[in-house]
Amino acid sequence: MAATLRDDELLFADDEHTDEAISDGGRSWKVLIVDDAPEIHVVTKLALEGFEFAGRQLEFFSAYSGKEAMELAAAHPDAAMMLLDVVMENDHAGLDVARHVREELGNSFMRIVLRTGQPGQAPEHKVISDYDINDYKEKTELTATKMYTLMYSVLRSFRDIMVIEANKRGLEKVIEASADIFGIRSMEHFTKGVLGQLTSMLHLDEDAVYCKVDGLAASHRDGNFNILAGTGSYDEHVGEDASKIAPDAVVEDLRQALMAQRNLYKDDRFVGFCHGEAAGEHLLCLSGVGNVSDLDQSLIQLFNRNVSIAFDNIHLQAEIEETQREIVYMLGEAVETRSRETGNHVKRVAEISKLLALETGLGEDEAEIVRLASPLHDVGKIGIPDYILNKPGKHTPEEWEVMQTHAMLGHEMLKNSKKRILRSGAEIALEHHEKWNGQGYPYGKKQDEIALVGRITAVADVFDALGSDRCYKKAWPLDRIIDLLKEERGEHFDPALVDNLLANMDKIVNIRDRYVDVMN
Repeated sequence: MAATLRDDELLFADDEHTDEAISDGGRSWKVLIVDDAPEIHVVTKLALEGFEFAGRQLEFFSAYSGKEAMELAAAHPDAAMMLLDVVMENDHAGLDVARHVREELGNSFMRIVLRTGQPGQAPEHKVISDYDINDYKEKTELTATKMYTLMYSVLRSFRDIMVIEANKRGLEKVIEASADIFGIRSMEHFTKGVLGQLTSMLHLDEDAVYCKVDGLAASHRDGNFNILAGTGSYDEHVGEDASKIAPDAVVEDLRQALMAQRNLYKDDRFVGFCHGEAAGEHLLCLSGVGNVSDLDQSLIQLFNRNVSIAFDNIHLQAEIEETQREIVYMLGEAVETRSRETGNHVKRVAEISKLLALETGLGEDEAEIVRLASPLHDVGKIGIPDYILNKPGKHTPEEWEVMQTHAMLGHEMLKNSKKRILRSGAEIALEHHEKWNGQGYPYGKKQDEIALVGRITAVADVFDALGSDRCYKKAWPLDRIIDLLKEERGEHFDPALVDNLLANMDKIVNIRDRYVDVMN
């Protein structure tokens, strides 16, 4: 309802006063004014003209009814504050808006201040107890000075709540990344979480970049900084050299912190240094920091030490995974060597299998597992006697029966492992000799009954085996291999996989050229 502020507290300007006060850089505190009296909107904006808090000005949005207020609150969920009249189109319109914001929109962050010219319609004690509002004011008591005081109080509260929420989100990212620490791509996720956590700790939303400098890498000797993760203007530059992306002043800060082996606070920038025993040195650069208190510096230092430990764990885990991959590869090569074949066969099968996996629609991580597991397709041949394994001529029915057991032998060797690579290897070993038409071994499975990884490796293995010299045959020419694949499409092989292989023949040939057999 209509009300005025005391004349000795305000001077009125003309009606063309702008609805918005945009701060430098477009950042502002959004204030929603809800009142059915147009003059209340005018005097409120005039009373707060030029108001700033934490370097940010106010941006006003107006609604003249409860219905408009609900729409406005939905359109601006990031608003810091709502100045809300109680009595508008009905005696409880404002209270309905407050309940809508909290319950229907689920917005617990926006600060709601009830302003009423008729306090009897909504007694303060009842409103405070029944509604989630943050302050209650009579319009007659809101002088310009008290309006300033109210805004400082409310915005300070909103800012602190949002800092807590941002800190919570950043911590959730770190926890989520930490839980995925054993994942193939956990390093990028973890560094992104570290950025979010530190940014929220410092009340920031400015540009940030997380770098790692390997003490043994050439980039360290040359003064380069490889970007592992970034936010703001650095978000699109992961993997690039920060020396070529960041401003000269930032690059110099990185070098100074690296040389001093400590954190650096300079102008509006923070450079964090942390050293891990296994993972080497890491640098964190945040711009737009402003003044950082002694307490915040201590907390950041503690946080950096914890990050160093986490990165050491990630680095050590990566080494373990890499060792596992090498062992799997070496095992596959050992089997091929025992078969008097070259280890490059398993390399070619691995690369072709990954290519087919990607073309089939598997994600990068899944395709990489296929690449790493496929070298184990013939691991069961370890249990086949030499006189059968390396027989130059055709096997007798009895010998062929023994030879076929290598599929189940390989599966038995690997099936109890808890490692993804070895579990996938067990599946491939067992089913890569099954056929699409059900006439393969060991179980005569057909079509989609055969695991996709088995079908993929089957195509890759046969394609490469036919193109390679073996103890019982000479390598086939490429055109003859392609003819066979077409003939066996839908018989021996999954039709879709044959189509994918033929459609990518130039890439397949490139793989063969990269891993050519070297004859002794």
